[in-house]
Amino acid sequence: MSEEHDNRQLSLKLYIVMHHAFNSMQDQSFKDMKRYGLNPTEFAVMELLYNKGPQQIREIGSRVLLASGSITYVVDKLVNEGYAVKERYEMDRRITYVSLRPRGRKLMDEIFPQHAEQMERITSGLTVIEKRRLTELLKKLGKNVK
Repeated sequence: MSEEHDNRQLSLKLYIVMHHAFNSMQDQSFKDMKRYGLNPTEFAVMELLYNKGPQQIREIGSRVLLASGSITYVVDKLVNEGYAVKERYEMDRRITYVSLRPRGRKLMDEIFPQHAEQMERITSGLTVIEKRRLTELLKKLGKNVK
């Protein structure tokens, strides 16, 4: 077998292994989010607002990888449940910011540390050094794909 063939086989194997690892992590992560009564998209939006502060509604979509129609639906749901609030930007009324209300912040204060612990358990098969290296390698791979 040639080196080119070996490289191709390794590339295919890498994809399959990453796919299975990601699906396993995602399944566990989604189960954890459901414990708190939130779907993954709601959790992602609340986590973004919790960790990064108020965000323009259009920025939320790009940061949590959702189409604008979907993000509007999710944000409206969080607003209706009293977790978030939409506010027009004074300087440009076309821009809408979303932020957590006290109820949403209180919920995230309670659940985010638990979720972070769950993510730590999920990745406990790797050392801190391995996690850093894997993160670097996956970033490198992602940049090369684009």
